[in-house]
Amino acid sequence: MNCPKCESEMVAVNQGSIEVDRCSNCKGIWFDEFELETLKKDEDSSAIDTGEAKMGKEQNKNDRISCPKCSTEMIRMVDLNQTHIWFEHCTVCSGNFLDAGEFRDLMKEDWLDHFKALITPERS
Repeated sequence: MNCPKCESEMVAVNQGSIEVDRCSNCKGIWFDEFELETLKKDEDSSAIDTGEAKMGKEQNKNDRISCPKCSTEMIRMVDLNQTHIWFEHCTVCSGNFLDAGEFRDLMKEDWLDHFKALITPERS
């Protein structure tokens, strides 16, 4: 499978019994259906997100992407609790793609996230 953002090879990464795919270049992470929700509950799972948040922010510009599993055009989503986190979701296979640093950020919600929500520009 290739990365939907930079087209590089995705590499399987295991966290417990769950296998996700991480881009070998931009370090974005592909989560199959239910994997994101399951891993968000595991405090140790943030270790799968090894990419630099700066690169992830750069990849946010590239948001018109096709699902690496089923080739459907993915939709842009915003996390309801942390509105500064933008990710892509496939409406057919229910997979999610998060850019580098976004999963780590998603794992830690604190008062700073409310401030980030206020200063994050609206997405077009």
